[in-house]
Amino acid sequence: MQRLVQLALDLFDPPGADRHAGEAPVVPEPSAQESKPRRPVAPVGTAPTAPGSVAIDPRPVPPVAAALPSLLSPAEFRHPRANREVLLGDAVVAYALQRVRRRSIGFTVGADGLAVRAPTWVTLPAVDAALREKSGWILRKLDEARARQQRSEGGRIVWAHGAQLPYLGEPLTVVLDPTHGFTGKGGALHAGSEGGGGASLRIGLSHSASPAQIRDAVQAWLMRDARRHFTTRLDHFAQLLGVRWTSLRLSSAQTRWGSAKADGSIRLNWRLLHYRPAIIDYVVAHELAHLRVMDHSPRFWGTVATVVPDYPVLRHALREQPAPLWE
Repeated sequence: MQRLVQLALDLFDPPGADRHAGEAPVVPEPSAQESKPRRPVAPVGTAPTAPGSVAIDPRPVPPVAAALPSLLSPAEFRHPRANREVLLGDAVVAYALQRVRRRSIGFTVGADGLAVRAPTWVTLPAVDAALREKSGWILRKLDEARARQQRSEGGRIVWAHGAQLPYLGEPLTVVLDPTHGFTGKGGALHAGSEGGGGASLRIGLSHSASPAQIRDAVQAWLMRDARRHFTTRLDHFAQLLGVRWTSLRLSSAQTRWGSAKADGSIRLNWRLLHYRPAIIDYVVAHELAHLRVMDHSPRFWGTVATVVPDYPVLRHALREQPAPLWE
């Protein structure tokens, strides 16, 4: 990197060029190990020549100067509602600061970036100092969030005949069937064949249907199927945990998979249907466990472990496997 930077500087200020008046050339002092004078080094792209001769390399000089800014510019993470920024290590982090009534500074890293909640009496320099103290953790989480977003972008669904999306952890192909040659409301699931053909979802639309029409029809079918699947698993784990759930609502939240209230009402994200059944079971058991312990204390996680012993593995998989983008 040091040699690359020096090469770029030589391109803008080659040896022997006129300097500003009064500016003396800076000559680095030799280190303790440099007891012998250095031999001249041939410029990059040329070969040493005999004294009195000139060699011209016909090859073009690599555009080092153009690539230099990308090598030296710091990474940047910017929250869409950022109102303050700080330099953490070599990264510029623009974060959303919210003043709240609390005793300490809290910060979370999500899909949008870094959000900070700080008491009104804490000064801005103190907030920045707290972020620098946790800079390693913050930058690691920001990198992970950006990587997940990139993976999610790569899995964006193209809504057309033959579109593919994950269903219960397996690929599902959307098939437009204008003749509505199936039984069922809106669509019908066809299992994969033994010859290697995957599962398909037949939707009663013509091949001229718009992407929005296809997307909405698939979503409607998935939401009906999600309610059926979630209800079955809620009944299963409620009996094991000795709790009673009273209602189920489907959510379309981008960053939250579920919630539970003390009255037994459960909210689950229908997009969970993209994940394999074991991951869905973890989320269902997680929310039902809140009907016994309404926090995330060790007692709560112990309750989850009684019905889903491998919940740490499933929880990690849910975080690392983003759901596909629908828009």
